[in-house]
Amino acid sequence: MDILLPSRDSLGEGPVWSVEGQCLYWVDIVGAQVRRADLDGQGLQVWPTPGKVGSAVPARNGTMILALRDGLGRLDLKSGQVDMVLTLEKDKPGQRFNDGKCDPQGRFWFGSMHDLESDPVGGLYRYDPTGSCRQMLTGITTSNGLGWSPDGGTFYYTDSIARQIYGFDFHDDGSISDRRVFAQDPGHYVPDGLTVDAEGFVWSAKWDGGRIVRYAPDGRVDRVVTMPVRRPTSCTFAGSDLRTLVVTSAAWGLSTLSPEGVDGAVFLLDVGVAGLPSTDFAG
Repeated sequence: MDILLPSRDSLGEGPVWSVEGQCLYWVDIVGAQVRRADLDGQGLQVWPTPGKVGSAVPARNGTMILALRDGLGRLDLKSGQVDMVLTLEKDKPGQRFNDGKCDPQGRFWFGSMHDLESDPVGGLYRYDPTGSCRQMLTGITTSNGLGWSPDGGTFYYTDSIARQIYGFDFHDDGSISDRRVFAQDPGHYVPDGLTVDAEGFVWSAKWDGGRIVRYAPDGRVDRVVTMPVRRPTSCTFAGSDLRTLVVTSAAWGLSTLSPEGVDGAVFLLDVGVAGLPSTDFAG
C-alpha cells in the first residue's frame, strides 16, 4: 500500500481516473478544492471551488462538472473559473450535494444530503448532456456511492445513514427499477463511496470502519481490506491497466488521528483485479 502525495485532504472524496488524460481527479469537500495528479504523485494541480464540492467528473472541452452545495457547476480547467449550471433544492437550506458519477451513456448522476444527516429529505438526480435534469429518487438522507455493473444492467447506489447499498435494474434510457437491498452494514460504521471492478464485484469504503469491503454480485462479502485510517471515503481503479485501487480518506471530524498521521491521504493498492473505465460527461 502506497501513498500518492505527502499532502493530506481534510475530506478527500470522489476519485475518478481519466482514461484520456491518464491522471487522477478527486475533491477535498471541506477544503473546497478539485485536485489532480499523475499516479506517480507528480503534476499536482489544485482548483479552488466556491464552497464545498461533493464530486467532480471530467467533461468535454477541458471542463469538469461539479456537484456544489446548491447544484451543478462547470469548472474550466484552464482558467479555473466555475460557472453555475443548475441550482436545485432552493427550499432546503440544510442540504448540500454530494457524490456523483457518470453512467455508461455519459449522464451525470448526483445526490443531495442533509447536513446534519438526520432527515431523509435528500434525493438522487440525473443530469443529461442535453441540459435536462430529472429527480430519480426521494427520501434520501445521505446520498453517496454510485456504480454500474460491467454489462450496464445493474445500478448500485448508497444511502450512508440508512447503512444500505441498493441495487436497481438499469435501463439504457436512464430509468431505474426494482430497488432492492444489495448490502447492509452494521451500526458502527457506514458505507461511503464505491466502485465496481471488471469481474462485477462492488468495492465499498466504510466511513468509521477503517476498511474497504468487496462484495460479490450476489451481495456476499468476498474480501475485507483493512486500511490504516478510520475514515476511508471512496475508491476507484486507476492506471493504464486499471489495476491500481485508489482510496481517498478523511481527517475531518476526528478528535484522534492515526498514529502514522496518514488520515486524509490518498492510498494506492494492488488488489489483484482490474476495474472498469470511467465515462466522461457527454455534454
